Amino acid sequence: MDKLKQMESFVSVATRGSLTAAANAEGVAPAIMGRRLDALEERLGVKLLVRTTRRITLTHEGSAFLEDCQRLLIDVANAEASVSAGGVKASGHLRITAPAGFGRRHVAPLVPRFRELHADVTISLNLSDRVVDLAGEGFDCAVRVGDMPDSSLVSVRMADNRRLCVATPGYLKRHGTPQHPTDLAKFDCLTLSSDASQTRGWAFRVPRNAQGRQPEGAHAGTGVPRNAQGPQREGVLTDAAGGGDFDVIHLKPGGPLDCSDGQVLHDWCMEGYGIAWRSTWEVEAEIAEGKLVALLQDFDAPPNGIYAVFPQRKHLPLRVRLWIDFLKHNYGQPEFWASLRAPRH
Repeated sequence: MDKLKQMESFVSVATRGSLTAAANAEGVAPAIMGRRLDALEERLGVKLLVRTTRRITLTHEGSAFLEDCQRLLIDVANAEASVSAGGVKASGHLRITAPAGFGRRHVAPLVPRFRELHADVTISLNLSDRVVDLAGEGFDCAVRVGDMPDSSLVSVRMADNRRLCVATPGYLKRHGTPQHPTDLAKFDCLTLSSDASQTRGWAFRVPRNAQGRQPEGAHAGTGVPRNAQGPQREGVLTDAAGGGDFDVIHLKPGGPLDCSDGQVLHDWCMEGYGIAWRSTWEVEAEIAEGKLVALLQDFDAPPNGIYAVFPQRKHLPLRVRLWIDFLKHNYGQPEFWASLRAPRH
């Protein structure tokens, strides 16, 4: 059986969440789709999907394999397009969306540069912290930052996104410096509003034997001072360098100020109103200048990702494929991030 067809079937089932839906999309019987998955799992020697009469879920190995398969299938499609398209130029209208803060800094500067390469393409860029319904609202592609939920969308990881706690030297001089993530309950934390997209809280990696350390009055899973929530166990990670086990915990610290706009939180932090949890691309320049201090770096969680996301399609328009390749190329260059790291005035 064709290995590529097995992988295509696996991606289709995993993204659609159903054998029947995947089979209908291809116009074959569900039993055929099931046999392809069985053959793929037998060939690999691992279980990729847990199938019940009601739902299909990915195993840990299946989740990792899905991302690799999606990337490989896109590369195959791009290779075919580069040969079959020949002298055909990308054309038409490209609608893309990105988070407001990240989009202003790291997507908007690339849009005119992309059009310089493809003059027959017109582009609309939407910047919003709302999670846009790509198919329903007619967008070709989104740039998204963070963990990707299971969905029918195809995602391509383009770069890592690391987050850390920061505060001004003046705030730390007045209030002290947290030594452990659970100490944040004693500080003014600047958080996204509950209706914003950051719902899981601030992520930290702590040694398993330190999991139980809590500030006075705090208990895991219950309330802590300033209306913060205690640590929530995310799972065990193995530290490759030290060989020890770690837990990723999520905290939802409280404070007197919250906002649905990340740029406002950044500005409040710069004015010394509290501690913020921001991405490195937002605060590296201020840290380098000494305007902000990085906190709790021994507890930084593993990075999540910066992704290009687009609806599942059999034939992706050439302009979309070229845009994704353009993003991957630029985001893969260290000098790209360095060039946009200049201090703002």
